[in-house]
Amino acid sequence: MHRHRTWRVVSAVALFVGLLGGCATNPVTGRKEVSLVTTADELAMGKAGYGAVIEEYGLYDDPALQAYVNAIGQKVAHVSHLPNLEWHFTIVDDPAVNAFAMPGGYIYITRGILPYLNSEAQLAGVLGHEIGHVTHRHTAEQMTQQQLIGAGFALGSIVSPTFQRYSGAAQQAMGLLFLKFSRTDETQADELGVAYATKAGYDPRDIPATYVMLGRIGEQSGQSLPGFLSTHPDPGDRATVTTRLANQAVVGKSGLVINHDVYIHHMEAVIYGQDPRQGYFDGDHYFHPTLGFQMTFPAGWQHQDSHASVAAGEPNQLAVVQLSLAHPSGTPSPAEFVGQLAANGSIASSDGSAVTIGSYPAWVGHLTIAPQGQTPVTLDATFIRKGDLLFQILGQSKTAGDAYEGLIFSTMRSFSGLSDPARINVRPDHVRVRGVTANATLDVALGGLGARPADLETAAIMNNLHTTDHVTSGTLVKYVERVHPGGGGAGGAPGMR
Repeated sequence: MHRHRTWRVVSAVALFVGLLGGCATNPVTGRKEVSLVTTADELAMGKAGYGAVIEEYGLYDDPALQAYVNAIGQKVAHVSHLPNLEWHFTIVDDPAVNAFAMPGGYIYITRGILPYLNSEAQLAGVLGHEIGHVTHRHTAEQMTQQQLIGAGFALGSIVSPTFQRYSGAAQQAMGLLFLKFSRTDETQADELGVAYATKAGYDPRDIPATYVMLGRIGEQSGQSLPGFLSTHPDPGDRATVTTRLANQAVVGKSGLVINHDVYIHHMEAVIYGQDPRQGYFDGDHYFHPTLGFQMTFPAGWQHQDSHASVAAGEPNQLAVVQLSLAHPSGTPSPAEFVGQLAANGSIASSDGSAVTIGSYPAWVGHLTIAPQGQTPVTLDATFIRKGDLLFQILGQSKTAGDAYEGLIFSTMRSFSGLSDPARINVRPDHVRVRGVTANATLDVALGGLGARPADLETAAIMNNLHTTDHVTSGTLVKYVERVHPGGGGAGGAPGMR
């Protein structure tokens, strides 16, 4: 969690004021469609959503790589059905293997998927797929069909909806990322992705390997389903279908490029897996080297760690506690901030007192929230001032005054500064790119380059190969250079930032 990357409420009311039903022309089909979302609305949603996405996921701090991905994206977008749209291509600092689109030309790709791609052609295929969702107006179609305008969205299953309303985590713009496209939508995006990549000069026959890779990650022991497959439902045998589409697309074409080595070189030093500098768990103890704090959560509770917050929930959903950054006006003391919440109507009442926690000024007590038309809810709450940062810790148990409430307040009071160099001076794992030094099977070649035996299958998937495949001397390969022997993994959760 970064000091400027706090959750904010994106006002659905402001975003959709004046929104009227009507017809809109689909750029791909040219047909008029009944739609509750106009082109202007799509632009507004994409623009408003950009800030929310960056605050939630973080912007990957590599300007050269950002520029490289943007250049390829712009090249593909230029040959799409909306070449004059102001397109934006952004790498977000998330280790999950995913890519997603928002209306208005905003395309996001995670740093987590980049090491698993193996050419500019494959990257163009992924970006082309997301561009296809935008040009075919799939988000607008889903919003119209599901009548989602004005609805709120939950970003985390472990955090109660009450927390989300209070913290601003339930917001229209972020909710758009979790709209599930239909299988028809995915088929159309696959078709457009292949067509756009080909028109941009890339050989689409390299694209099917991307879907093979995604499937292998899902099958890999101990790995969770890649985000791309969970948010982009498979309409069928994607590798087979995109192979057929690619073979059709290249008929009569010449000069198409793959650019394998150029792409591979750009993967050198890309962060792999969780970045511990932005927060990490060691058992039930949480450390955040960048913000300089630590806290202990109840034993056995499930953890949820994102750029914006860190939370823990009792396995049977009997209690939950969440820490995030507050975003006050000015630099009020914790007690003064509680007064601000009451003054602006964010809370109905408060009952607590000023204390000291971990040598920092704090306020501990209860907040009562009375959402319009709903039963008032009481939250356990603590606010801690650490320099110019104001931390808020919210908790709730199923029954007020029970043992879980005691655990919540104990968790809140465990907040303290972090000064242990061993906990502060942590480094993330990175992707390394090296040339094979001799003809050998991939596993032997990777072992000779320093890859851990436990990572050989991951490296094989990264290179679109199998460990027993033969590689020749000079072939560029990628592997993970581990700093922490047990860390990392495709699709892992990012740290709180």
